[in-house]
Amino acid sequence: MRGQGRTAYPVAEAMPKPPSLLAPLLAALVLAASGCVGAPAHSGNPVFEGWYADPEVAVLAGEYWIFPTFSARYDEQTFFDAFSSRDLVTWTKHPRVLDTSRVSWARRALWAPSILEKDGRFFLFFAANDLQRPGGPLWDAQDARSHSGGIGVAVADAPGGPYRDYLGKPLLGEFENDAQPIDPFVFRDEDGECLLFYGGWGHCNVARLAPDFTGFLPWPDGSTFREITPQGYVEGPVLFRRGGRYYFLWSEGGWGDGTYHVAYGTSDSPTGPFARAGTILEKDEAVATGAGHNSVLCVPGSDEWYIVYHRRPIPNLGRDHRVTCIDRLEFDAQGAILPVRMTFEGVQARPLRAK
Repeated sequence: MRGQGRTAYPVAEAMPKPPSLLAPLLAALVLAASGCVGAPAHSGNPVFEGWYADPEVAVLAGEYWIFPTFSARYDEQTFFDAFSSRDLVTWTKHPRVLDTSRVSWARRALWAPSILEKDGRFFLFFAANDLQRPGGPLWDAQDARSHSGGIGVAVADAPGGPYRDYLGKPLLGEFENDAQPIDPFVFRDEDGECLLFYGGWGHCNVARLAPDFTGFLPWPDGSTFREITPQGYVEGPVLFRRGGRYYFLWSEGGWGDGTYHVAYGTSDSPTGPFARAGTILEKDEAVATGAGHNSVLCVPGSDEWYIVYHRRPIPNLGRDHRVTCIDRLEFDAQGAILPVRMTFEGVQARPLRAK
């Protein structure tokens, strides 16, 4: 079904009942076979089939969830699928949790979702339409589809949707500080305040979200959008907190080729400044290229960290051939992020502990 429930698979017809003398033998064979097959030991990379990019990972309603971009031509990017798992290994697809039929102002180029639960509802932030502006490098006066759009919000009562447009218009539909309004990432700090990080075209802004997510609150200096662009930044901002320190990750290079990679910096404040500390995820010609636009997962109640990202398989079949993968994210004794080792096997099963 479109936009709701889990993917349904046909149930095989029951086999005729075997003669009673053969039943014990057949039962033994079934038990032996099931013991040999068992559950997969690792997730494998990619973690699910299909061309998907810009993955957002989160723990919602007692399960792991990934919300990615459907990697295709802009005119084909009219929906979001989502994927859930209880153990990081076996994933269930939830098709079309949001599509443009439920967002009146969105036409195409649904990108880079970011998910947050608040007061029992689930808010999905996303970019749409690849908004351009007059005088910009990609402005086309004849292409009305890119003359409006930006960052929107959808809401649902369950992680798997269906999501519906929350505002009836973009939350943010203008360029501020030269940042294209794409690639939203919402961070909730320990005091409950929610910050929106976003930006393309080599500029990154942060803004304070109103508690009801209908707009923004001003900073103490009266401004609304504060630019925090670190050296090398292109797009794909992500923020997390560990040990009292804020880690800011972003993507560099070209998203459409193998140069894409991830860098990071740290600060004592969620708004920086963030000095570039180094590259943590990049191509490995023995595995894949174009690794970037990641999100980060910390297993609740632990110090176990994972990075979920997209990469380009080798051989690569074109600009949109990107797949979603997961590997461990590790730190040294001083808290610096160690370079990520991309793998084909992925990660071991990690069931969530019941509360």
